[in-house]
Amino acid sequence: MTRAALNGTRVDEILIFLAIVETGSFVSGSRSMGLSRSAAGKALTRLEAHCGARLLNRTSRALSLTEEGRRLYSQGVELRSTLDAVGARFAGDGGDPRGELRMSAPDALGRRLVLPVVKRFLERWPEVQVEMSLSDTVSDLVSDGVDLAVRIGVRMPNPGLICRTLRQEPLVLCASPAYLSRTDAPTRVEHLSRHDLLIHASQNMRQTWQLKEADGTWVRASGRSRLRLDSGEALREAALADLGVALLPESVVRSELADGRLQRVLPERNTGSVEIMALYPHKRMLEAKVRHFVDMLAADLAL
Repeated sequence: MTRAALNGTRVDEILIFLAIVETGSFVSGSRSMGLSRSAAGKALTRLEAHCGARLLNRTSRALSLTEEGRRLYSQGVELRSTLDAVGARFAGDGGDPRGELRMSAPDALGRRLVLPVVKRFLERWPEVQVEMSLSDTVSDLVSDGVDLAVRIGVRMPNPGLICRTLRQEPLVLCASPAYLSRTDAPTRVEHLSRHDLLIHASQNMRQTWQLKEADGTWVRASGRSRLRLDSGEALREAALADLGVALLPESVVRSELADGRLQRVLPERNTGSVEIMALYPHKRMLEAKVRHFVDMLAADLAL
């Protein structure tokens, strides 16, 4: 079905679809394309009809990709990258990424999700060099001369930056078996008040936890915040060291959950998700090295 969209040369509608996904809303997506919300909505409806499948789940809270939508998104970013390369070639720069790409990413997320893509990117484009800072500190891209930042957490509005959503990352409440064995493992959200909570101190991460109870209501968790750290990697290590309960991105603790070094806490509760996003200055929007890397990372995270 997604091949039908590509084979049917519905390029404009696919680009509108990408804009809606990457900005997270019809309003922002349509604005980025210079369209009205109504026009963008009609374009998506035509594209879904052409594909014969729903591409986006729409709720009052957010948009999310369907399985068919994920496939089309991955193919769509490749199509857009090809179109950009063609346009750049006619503009005289050959369209191939080259030069130094300076980027930053959170430590834990960068190691697990971004570095594997950097490896493939360097193999694909031999004329590129990458300088990458792994830190949870939020830097000023423009003043620090950074081409691209991958971030996770709450979106911080900045008119000087383009912010592209890469995916929604599920959060996991977890602790070590040793910690849980010496405490009363919580069975309700309010039981967390008797536990030591490991809190991420970064300004763009949640300072309070909200979990959905069995009846569908969202409840704010409270507890003893005896340790606050500004690094997701350090929080993971603190949880492994039996220091308390942590709320971390699933990709950061996937292997630890699989081998039993960490256990899910309140696994039947919905702990929500956080946004993984790419940010880059407006002036770098058309640079081949930035666009190609972001497209490769977006396609990888959409799988």
